[in-house]
Amino acid sequence: MSGNTLGTLFCVTNFGESHGPAIGCVVDGCPPGLALCEQDIQIELDRRRPGTSRHVTQRQEADQVEILSGVYEGKTTGTPIALLIRNVDARSKDYSAIADTFRPGHADFTYFNKYGARDPRGGGRSSARLTAPTVAAGAIAKKWLSEHFGIKVRGYMSQLGPIAMPFASWDHVPNNPFYAANDTSTPELEAYMDQLRRDGDSVGARIEVVAEGLPAGWGEPIYDRLDADIAHVMMGLNAVKGVEIGAGFKSIEQRGSEHGDEITPEGFLTNNAGGVLGGISTGQPITVSLAIKPTSSIRTERRSIDRAGNPVMVQTLGRHDPCVGIRATPIAEALLALILIDHALRHRAQCGQD
Repeated sequence: MSGNTLGTLFCVTNFGESHGPAIGCVVDGCPPGLALCEQDIQIELDRRRPGTSRHVTQRQEADQVEILSGVYEGKTTGTPIALLIRNVDARSKDYSAIADTFRPGHADFTYFNKYGARDPRGGGRSSARLTAPTVAAGAIAKKWLSEHFGIKVRGYMSQLGPIAMPFASWDHVPNNPFYAANDTSTPELEAYMDQLRRDGDSVGARIEVVAEGLPAGWGEPIYDRLDADIAHVMMGLNAVKGVEIGAGFKSIEQRGSEHGDEITPEGFLTNNAGGVLGGISTGQPITVSLAIKPTSSIRTERRSIDRAGNPVMVQTLGRHDPCVGIRATPIAEALLALILIDHALRHRAQCGQD
Protein backbone atom coordinates (compact mmCIF):
# COMPACT_ATOMS: atom_id res chain seq x y z
CA MET A 1 0.00 0.00 0.00
CA SER A 2 1.53 3.30 -1.07
CA GLY A 3 1.08 6.60 0.75
CA ASN A 4 2.74 5.49 3.98
CA THR A 5 5.88 7.64 3.87
CA LEU A 6 6.12 11.29 4.91
CA GLY A 7 8.94 13.73 4.29
CA THR A 8 11.70 14.61 1.81
CA LEU A 9 14.91 14.54 3.87
CA PHE A 10 13.48 13.47 7.24
CA CYS A 11 11.37 10.52 6.09
CA VAL A 12 8.97 8.49 8.20
CA THR A 13 7.47 5.23 6.92
CA ASN A 14 4.58 3.93 9.02
CA PHE A 15 3.57 0.24 9.17
CA GLY A 16 1.17 -2.14 10.91
CA GLU A 17 -2.51 -2.71 11.65
CA SER A 18 -4.65 -2.05 14.71
CA HIS A 19 -4.91 -5.73 15.66
CA GLY A 20 -1.69 -7.02 14.13
CA PRO A 21 1.24 -8.17 16.28
CA ALA A 22 2.87 -4.74 16.23
CA ILE A 23 2.88 -1.27 14.73
CA GLY A 24 5.84 1.00 14.12
CA CYS A 25 7.82 3.18 11.78
CA VAL A 26 11.22 3.67 10.20
CA VAL A 27 12.73 7.14 10.47
CA ASP A 28 15.30 7.77 7.74
CA GLY A 29 17.35 10.95 7.50
CA CYS A 30 17.67 11.86 11.17
CA PRO A 31 20.96 13.75 11.59
CA PRO A 32 23.65 11.87 13.51
CA GLY A 33 24.75 12.83 17.00
CA LEU A 34 21.35 13.42 18.59
CA ALA A 35 21.23 11.93 22.08
CA LEU A 36 18.24 9.59 22.00
CA CYS A 37 16.84 6.87 24.22
CA GLU A 38 13.50 5.09 24.45
CA GLN A 39 12.37 7.29 27.35
CA ASP A 40 12.66 10.40 25.13
CA ILE A 41 10.02 8.82 22.90
CA GLN A 42 7.97 7.15 25.63
CA ILE A 43 7.12 10.49 27.24
CA GLU A 44 5.22 11.52 24.12
CA LEU A 45 3.61 8.11 23.60
CA ASP A 46 2.27 8.15 27.15
CA ARG A 47 0.42 11.38 26.35
CA ARG A 48 -1.38 9.69 23.42
CA ARG A 49 -1.90 6.13 24.63
CA PRO A 50 -5.39 4.71 25.26
CA GLY A 51 -6.94 3.91 28.61
CA THR A 52 -5.67 7.02 30.40
CA SER A 53 -9.12 8.23 31.50
CA ARG A 54 -12.75 7.10 31.41
CA HIS A 55 -13.36 9.49 28.51
CA VAL A 56 -11.25 7.57 25.97
CA THR A 57 -11.10 3.99 24.71
CA GLN A 58 -10.41 1.49 27.48
CA ARG A 59 -8.12 -0.61 25.30
CA GLN A 60 -5.13 -1.17 27.59
CA GLU A 61 -2.02 -0.64 25.50
CA ALA A 62 1.19 0.36 27.26
CA ASP A 63 2.60 1.51 23.92
CA GLN A 64 6.12 0.62 25.02
CA VAL A 65 8.49 1.65 22.26
CA GLU A 66 11.54 -0.36 21.23
CA ILE A 67 14.42 1.21 19.30
CA LEU A 68 15.70 -1.50 16.97
CA SER A 69 18.32 0.40 14.99
CA GLY A 70 19.90 3.76 14.24
CA VAL A 71 21.14 4.51 17.76
CA TYR A 72 24.57 3.53 19.11
CA GLU A 73 25.90 4.37 22.55
CA GLY A 74 22.95 6.66 23.14
CA LYS A 75 23.25 8.76 19.98
CA THR A 76 21.72 8.63 16.51
CA THR A 77 24.09 7.35 13.85
CA GLY A 78 22.46 8.91 10.80
CA THR A 79 21.16 5.52 9.67
CA PRO A 80 17.48 4.45 9.69
CA ILE A 81 15.86 4.39 13.13
CA ALA A 82 13.38 1.53 13.45
CA LEU A 83 10.75 1.94 16.16
CA LEU A 84 8.46 -0.90 17.23
CA ILE A 85 5.32 -0.83 19.41
CA ARG A 86 3.73 -4.19 20.15
CA ASN A 87 -0.06 -4.61 20.32
CA VAL A 88 -0.96 -6.45 23.52
CA ASP A 89 -4.68 -5.85 24.13
CA ALA A 90 -6.47 -6.38 20.82
CA ARG A 91 -9.95 -7.94 20.97
CA SER A 92 -10.60 -8.94 17.37
CA LYS A 93 -13.81 -10.82 18.21
CA ASP A 94 -15.50 -7.47 18.84
CA TYR A 95 -15.41 -6.88 15.07
CA SER A 96 -16.69 -10.24 13.78
CA ALA A 97 -20.22 -8.85 13.35
CA ILE A 98 -19.07 -6.11 10.95
CA ALA A 99 -16.65 -8.15 8.84
CA ASP A 100 -19.12 -8.09 5.91
CA THR A 101 -20.72 -4.68 6.48
CA PHE A 102 -19.56 -1.09 6.24
CA ARG A 103 -19.70 1.31 9.20
CA PRO A 104 -21.13 4.72 8.21
CA GLY A 105 -18.48 7.41 8.31
CA HIS A 106 -15.64 4.89 8.48
CA ALA A 107 -13.08 3.85 5.85
CA ASP A 108 -14.54 0.34 5.55
CA PHE A 109 -16.40 1.14 2.33
CA THR A 110 -13.54 2.96 0.61
CA TYR A 111 -10.82 0.46 1.57
CA PHE A 112 -12.92 -2.41 0.23
CA ASN A 113 -13.63 -0.59 -3.03
CA LYS A 114 -9.98 0.31 -3.51
CA TYR A 115 -8.30 -2.99 -2.60
CA GLY A 116 -11.09 -5.55 -2.86
CA ALA A 117 -10.31 -6.63 0.70
CA ARG A 118 -10.00 -5.08 4.13
CA ASP A 119 -8.94 -5.94 7.66
CA PRO A 120 -12.07 -5.31 9.79
CA ARG A 121 -10.29 -5.81 13.13
CA GLY A 122 -10.28 -2.42 14.79
CA GLY A 123 -10.32 -0.73 11.41
CA GLY A 124 -7.06 -2.40 10.37
CA ARG A 125 -4.80 0.11 8.64
CA SER A 126 -7.34 2.94 8.87
CA SER A 127 -7.37 2.85 12.69
CA ALA A 128 -6.18 5.81 14.74
CA ARG A 129 -3.97 3.23 16.48
CA LEU A 130 -1.53 3.90 13.64
CA THR A 131 -0.95 7.40 14.99
CA ALA A 132 1.24 5.97 17.77
CA PRO A 133 4.25 5.50 15.43
CA THR A 134 3.70 9.06 14.20
CA VAL A 135 3.95 10.33 17.75
CA ALA A 136 7.10 8.27 18.27
CA ALA A 137 8.75 9.75 15.19
CA GLY A 138 7.55 13.21 16.17
CA ALA A 139 9.29 12.86 19.53
CA ILE A 140 12.62 12.59 17.70
CA ALA A 141 11.78 15.63 15.58
CA LYS A 142 10.71 17.63 18.64
CA LYS A 143 13.96 16.90 20.44
CA TRP A 144 16.14 17.84 17.48
CA LEU A 145 14.22 21.08 16.84
CA SER A 146 14.42 22.02 20.51
CA GLU A 147 18.15 21.36 20.81
CA HIS A 148 19.15 23.06 17.56
CA PHE A 149 16.76 26.01 17.45
CA GLY A 150 14.97 26.18 20.78
CA ILE A 151 11.71 25.48 18.94
CA LYS A 152 8.76 24.48 21.11
CA VAL A 153 5.80 22.65 19.57
CA ARG A 154 2.70 22.31 21.73
CA GLY A 155 -1.07 22.15 21.43
CA TYR A 156 -4.36 22.19 23.27
CA MET A 157 -8.05 21.49 22.75
CA SER A 158 -10.09 24.66 22.29
CA GLN A 159 -13.52 23.10 21.74
CA LEU A 160 -15.24 19.77 22.40
CA GLY A 161 -18.59 19.47 20.67
CA PRO A 162 -20.54 22.62 21.54
CA ILE A 163 -18.32 23.48 24.51
CA ALA A 164 -15.66 26.14 23.91
CA MET A 165 -12.58 26.02 26.14
CA PRO A 166 -10.93 29.44 26.30
CA PHE A 167 -7.15 29.62 26.55
CA ALA A 168 -5.80 30.73 29.91
CA SER A 169 -2.31 29.24 30.24
CA TRP A 170 -0.17 26.47 28.80
CA ASP A 171 0.43 25.33 32.37
CA HIS A 172 -3.07 23.84 32.54
CA VAL A 173 -2.77 21.61 29.47
CA PRO A 174 -1.01 18.60 31.10
CA ASN A 175 -3.21 18.72 34.19
CA ASN A 176 -6.55 17.55 32.75
CA PRO A 177 -7.61 14.68 30.46
CA PHE A 178 -8.90 17.04 27.76
CA TYR A 179 -5.71 19.05 27.07
CA ALA A 180 -7.70 22.16 27.95
CA ALA A 181 -5.63 25.29 28.49
CA ASN A 182 -7.66 26.36 31.53
CA ASP A 183 -8.62 24.96 34.94
CA THR A 184 -12.35 25.66 34.79
CA SER A 185 -13.76 23.61 31.88
CA THR A 186 -13.12 20.09 33.18
CA PRO A 187 -16.34 19.51 35.23
CA GLU A 188 -18.58 20.55 32.32
CA LEU A 189 -16.56 18.47 29.86
CA GLU A 190 -16.68 15.38 32.07
CA ALA A 191 -20.44 15.62 32.50
CA TYR A 192 -20.89 16.04 28.76
CA MET A 193 -18.67 13.06 27.95
CA ASP A 194 -20.37 10.82 30.52
CA GLN A 195 -23.75 11.54 28.93
CA LEU A 196 -22.33 11.02 25.44
CA ARG A 197 -21.07 7.57 26.41
CA ARG A 198 -24.47 6.67 27.91
CA ASP A 199 -26.07 7.75 24.63
CA GLY A 200 -23.74 5.47 22.66
CA ASP A 201 -22.79 8.42 20.48
CA SER A 202 -19.71 10.52 19.66
CA VAL A 203 -18.69 14.12 19.03
CA GLY A 204 -15.99 16.19 17.35
CA ALA A 205 -13.41 18.66 18.61
CA ARG A 206 -11.14 21.55 17.70
CA ILE A 207 -7.39 21.34 18.31
CA GLU A 208 -4.89 24.22 18.26
CA VAL A 209 -1.18 23.60 17.59
CA VAL A 210 1.53 26.22 17.91
CA ALA A 211 5.25 26.13 17.06
CA GLU A 212 7.35 28.92 18.56
CA GLY A 213 10.99 29.82 18.00
CA LEU A 214 11.28 29.26 14.24
CA PRO A 215 13.65 31.45 12.28
CA ALA A 216 12.38 33.27 9.21
CA GLY A 217 13.13 31.63 5.88
CA TRP A 218 12.02 28.01 6.14
CA GLY A 219 9.79 26.71 3.38
CA GLU A 220 9.63 26.58 -0.41
CA PRO A 221 7.69 28.52 -3.05
CA ILE A 222 4.69 27.30 -5.04
CA TYR A 223 4.26 23.52 -4.60
CA ASP A 224 6.19 22.82 -1.39
CA ARG A 225 5.05 25.78 0.66
CA LEU A 226 5.49 25.33 4.39
CA ASP A 227 1.81 25.97 5.06
CA ALA A 228 0.78 23.65 2.22
CA ASP A 229 2.87 20.84 3.69
CA ILE A 230 1.39 21.49 7.12
CA ALA A 231 -2.15 21.35 5.74
CA HIS A 232 -1.31 18.20 3.78
CA VAL A 233 0.02 16.31 6.78
CA MET A 234 -2.74 17.47 9.12
CA MET A 235 -5.38 16.25 6.68
CA GLY A 236 -3.63 12.88 6.86
CA LEU A 237 -4.52 12.64 10.55
CA ASN A 238 -7.49 10.36 11.18
CA ALA A 239 -10.81 12.23 11.51
CA VAL A 240 -9.48 15.66 10.50
CA LYS A 241 -11.97 17.41 8.20
CA GLY A 242 -10.65 20.96 8.28
CA VAL A 243 -7.34 22.81 8.69
CA GLU A 244 -6.77 26.52 9.30
CA ILE A 245 -3.44 28.35 9.24
CA GLY A 246 -3.44 31.62 11.12
CA ALA A 247 -6.74 33.49 10.75
CA GLY A 248 -8.02 30.71 8.49
CA PHE A 249 -11.66 31.12 7.52
CA LYS A 250 -11.92 34.30 9.58
CA SER A 251 -9.87 35.96 6.84
CA ILE A 252 -12.98 35.85 4.64
CA GLU A 253 -14.56 38.59 6.74
CA GLN A 254 -11.39 40.59 7.29
CA ARG A 255 -10.38 43.59 5.22
CA GLY A 256 -6.89 43.83 3.83
CA SER A 257 -6.13 46.64 6.23
CA GLU A 258 -6.87 44.23 9.08
CA HIS A 259 -5.57 40.93 7.74
CA GLY A 260 -2.17 42.03 6.40
CA ASP A 261 0.25 41.85 9.35
CA GLU A 262 1.98 45.21 9.67
CA ILE A 263 5.72 45.19 10.31
CA THR A 264 7.70 47.53 12.56
CA PRO A 265 11.41 47.58 13.46
CA GLU A 266 10.38 45.61 16.54
CA GLY A 267 8.57 42.96 14.49
CA PHE A 268 5.09 42.06 13.26
CA LEU A 269 2.12 43.65 15.01
CA THR A 270 -0.27 40.73 14.38
CA ASN A 271 -0.10 37.14 13.11
CA ASN A 272 -3.10 36.58 10.84
CA ALA A 273 -0.75 34.79 8.44
CA GLY A 274 -0.07 32.12 11.06
CA GLY A 275 3.69 32.47 10.71
CA VAL A 276 3.89 31.82 6.96
CA LEU A 277 4.00 34.21 3.99
CA GLY A 278 4.51 33.01 0.43
CA GLY A 279 5.03 29.51 1.77
CA ILE A 280 8.04 30.60 3.87
CA SER A 281 8.21 31.11 7.63
CA THR A 282 8.16 34.68 8.96
CA GLY A 283 9.79 33.89 12.29
CA GLN A 284 6.48 34.30 14.09
CA PRO A 285 4.71 31.38 15.76
CA ILE A 286 3.20 28.83 13.38
CA THR A 287 -0.48 28.54 14.35
CA VAL A 288 -2.65 25.68 13.13
CA SER A 289 -6.26 24.82 13.97
CA LEU A 290 -7.85 21.43 13.25
CA ALA A 291 -11.48 20.32 13.01
CA ILE A 292 -11.88 16.71 14.21
CA LYS A 293 -15.04 14.85 13.16
CA PRO A 294 -17.07 12.64 15.54
CA THR A 295 -15.86 9.06 15.97
CA SER A 296 -17.41 6.80 13.34
CA SER A 297 -17.51 3.66 15.51
CA ILE A 298 -20.57 4.11 17.76
CA ARG A 299 -23.15 1.86 19.47
CA THR A 300 -26.08 3.70 17.94
CA GLU A 301 -27.56 1.68 15.07
CA ARG A 302 -27.09 3.23 11.63
CA ARG A 303 -28.23 2.31 8.12
CA SER A 304 -25.63 0.90 5.75
CA ILE A 305 -25.04 -1.93 3.27
CA ASP A 306 -23.12 -5.19 3.25
CA ARG A 307 -20.51 -6.27 0.71
CA ALA A 308 -23.26 -7.55 -1.61
CA GLY A 309 -25.01 -4.18 -1.51
CA ASN A 310 -27.91 -5.32 0.67
CA PRO A 311 -29.34 -2.89 3.26
CA VAL A 312 -28.32 -3.57 6.87
CA MET A 313 -28.33 -1.90 10.26
CA VAL A 314 -24.85 -1.47 11.75
CA GLN A 315 -23.96 -1.21 15.42
CA THR A 316 -20.28 -1.07 16.38
CA LEU A 317 -19.37 -2.72 19.65
CA GLY A 318 -15.93 -2.81 21.25
CA ARG A 319 -13.82 -0.09 22.82
CA HIS A 320 -13.75 3.30 21.12
CA ASP A 321 -13.08 6.95 21.87
CA PRO A 322 -16.39 8.83 22.03
CA CYS A 323 -14.28 11.82 20.98
CA VAL A 324 -11.06 11.04 19.11
CA GLY A 325 -10.08 14.68 19.53
CA ILE A 326 -9.25 14.09 23.20
CA ARG A 327 -6.09 12.18 22.27
CA ALA A 328 -5.37 14.14 19.08
CA THR A 329 -3.28 16.95 20.60
CA PRO A 330 0.04 15.06 20.89
CA ILE A 331 -0.51 13.60 17.43
CA ALA A 332 -1.01 17.02 15.87
CA GLU A 333 2.09 18.28 17.67
CA ALA A 334 4.10 15.36 16.27
CA LEU A 335 2.91 15.99 12.72
CA LEU A 336 3.82 19.67 12.89
CA ALA A 337 7.26 18.81 14.28
CA LEU A 338 7.85 16.32 11.44
CA ILE A 339 7.10 18.95 8.81
CA LEU A 340 9.30 21.52 10.55
CA ILE A 341 12.35 19.26 10.85
CA ASP A 342 12.01 18.25 7.21
CA HIS A 343 11.94 21.90 6.12
CA ALA A 344 14.81 22.74 8.46
CA LEU A 345 16.97 20.10 6.78
CA ARG A 346 15.83 21.15 3.30
CA HIS A 347 16.69 24.78 4.07
CA ARG A 348 20.14 23.76 5.29
CA ALA A 349 20.70 21.63 2.19
CA GLN A 350 19.71 24.41 -0.25
CA CYS A 351 20.96 27.51 1.49
CA GLY A 352 23.86 26.06 3.49
CA GLN A 353 22.67 27.46 6.79
CA ASP A 354 20.56 26.56 9.78
